[in-house]
Parts: sequence; C-alpha cells; structure tokens
Amino acid sequence: MPIKIPNDLPAKKILRDENIFVMDETRAASQDIRPLKLIIVNIMPTKIVTETQLLRMLSNTPLQIEVDWLCMETHHSKNTSPEHLLAFYKTFQEVKDNNYDGLIITGAPVEKLKYEDVDYWEEMKEILHWADTHVFSAFFICWASQAALYYYYGVEKYKLKEKLTGVYLHHTNVDKMKRKILRGFDYQFYAPHSRYTAVRKEDIDRIDSLDILASSKEAGVYLVAEQDGSRFFVTGHPEYDPDTLDREYRRDIAKGDDCVMPKNYYKHNDMNGEIQVKWRSHAYLLFSNWLNYYVYQNTPYDLEQLLKIKTARK
Repeated sequence: MPIKIPNDLPAKKILRDENIFVMDETRAASQDIRPLKLIIVNIMPTKIVTETQLLRMLSNTPLQIEVDWLCMETHHSKNTSPEHLLAFYKTFQEVKDNNYDGLIITGAPVEKLKYEDVDYWEEMKEILHWADTHVFSAFFICWASQAALYYYYGVEKYKLKEKLTGVYLHHTNVDKMKRKILRGFDYQFYAPHSRYTAVRKEDIDRIDSLDILASSKEAGVYLVAEQDGSRFFVTGHPEYDPDTLDREYRRDIAKGDDCVMPKNYYKHNDMNGEIQVKWRSHAYLLFSNWLNYYVYQNTPYDLEQLLKIKTARK
C-alpha cells in the first residue's frame, strides 16, 4: 500500500524510480479508506533529503499513510527554500487542533547547544506537550530523542570527547525480546550514529516506565521505549542513506573542522573506497514494527477519541 504525498513533492520521483509505491493527493482522493495520519517534524537542515529518507522507511508496509510535514516557525531554515517550505510544510499553529496516529521528530545538528539555547526550544516544548493529547505514538530520532527524554523525564545529555560517527554493532536486550518493536530482530544488528552527545544508561534506568531495548558497547544506548508504546527514542540515524555519513564527513573536511572518520563504514578505512552498508534491513524493520504494532493496530479509528485514551493511560 502507498504513502499519500503532495502532488509535487520532490521525493515523489525518487521513490517511484526505486519502485516504491506512492500515491499523490489526486489519486488518494478516490480511496474510501482512512489512512494512518502521521505528522513529521523535520528539523534537519537538508529537508528534502530527510523527506525522502523517511518516506522510504515508512513505505515498507502494507498500510496507507498520509503525512503532514511541520517546520519550526521560530527558526529560519538556511538550506531549504522558502518556496519548498510554503508548498509542503505547515506550522504548529496550523496543526495544533489536529489529531494524529503517529508523530516523528527528526534529529538536528544542535547537540552542542544547551536545550534552552536552541532558538526553537520553546516551540519544541509546546509540540512535545501537545503530543501528549493529540498523538497516539511518537518516534524520536537522534537529537529529538535526547530532547524528548530531557523534556519528559529530565534525562540529561553529556558531551562526548569526539564526534560519534559511523556504523556500530548493537545488542538487543534479550529480556525484552517479547516487545513487539523488536519482533524479527536478530540479537545483534548494526545502526548508524552521527552525534556529539549521549544519554547514559544509569539515568534512563531510574525511570520506571522506560525500557532500554537495544544498546551498543561503543555507541551506548540506542533504543528506549515507554512501556505502553506511546514513545520511542532512537539515538542513532537508522533512516540514513548509504552515503549520508560520507557526505557529512566530506562536508566537515571542506569546512576545516576537526574531523573524525566514520567507524566501521569505509572498507579498509579508505574514504575513497567502498561504503559498507549493514543497517538497512534493521532500519526498515524498526519503522514497520512501530507503524504496525504501535500505531495501526492500536490507534482508534476515530482520532477524536485520542484525548480519552491518552488520559486513561496516565
């Protein structure tokens, strides 16, 4: 089944060229079913790239999905044209009265800043507060996972000695393998990371309602979940394309930054050699499990019932 997207979204042609089934608004209007309604808060600088990455992940299910894209009204995007934002994105003020089956908030290159120093932090807090009553299940990626853990539970982030970048081996928590988000996972799997900060296991362990479902000896905590399935926190970037870390590394070299070569990524650690892609199957499974087991199978048909359900959860 397809993802419903705006008629002229740039990702449409890319996904169709990959034989991914997408349905534009014109065709979707003739369908007499209720698609899953997702809202994606895209705070990555390269918005069109991230749109394509996430739609690719979400497409790997038999579900029809309708996506609203949200950008921060309190932040000026330097890397995406105003015309693109105006055509395809909404602001929080435009969607705050809507209800959604699922929410995704992307990462953002602001880890080195204190949360309170991020120019859209107040708007982010408003969105996180709103999600408690207007979204059935939320999925936070990289910086957004740290920000949400801080907002909801007071979990701090810690600056690393150097940038954590590369593809790392992770282990599932064997005691939690019955959790549906891990259905079909191997005990060991790979996932990309690209960040300067981390959250600590001991801080999360103090929160009774949170479970650490997967982690890495090198990269630390990876997948954290609320026990009721209302929130998922992913500290890495499972949605990344094969060449995303390569592009980030070359960008940092060009800028003259103190660069760290992505680990376990280039064959023989040769940046001009083959990129070793080890994480794609895990990434598709992670997103499809979330959509299927925590959104589609549990969300109410009538989204107006969300407030009643969310209140009962507390």
